[in-house]
Amino acid sequence: MEFDKTMNFEVEKIQNIRTKEILKEVYEALQEKGYNPINQIVGYILSGDPTYITSHNNARNKIREIERDELLEKMVKNYIGVEDA
Repeated sequence: MEFDKTMNFEVEKIQNIRTKEILKEVYEALQEKGYNPINQIVGYILSGDPTYITSHNNARNKIREIERDELLEKMVKNYIGVEDA
């Protein structure tokens, strides 16, 4: 093992992974409760009203960990195929 190389710690990459995990968990919780997950998540993102998200499996608290504006930015970049530098 070489100890003369500097390790690179990518906080943003870890945050992106956590954001994906949260969205998947929220999606699954909404689906389990019989809601249309996409409609509910879009409603939450547009309005900021957490009641669009079920409290089942702590989904409502989890979704609040994500900044809505950052989520929208990532979604638009993903949709048009633009990567962060």
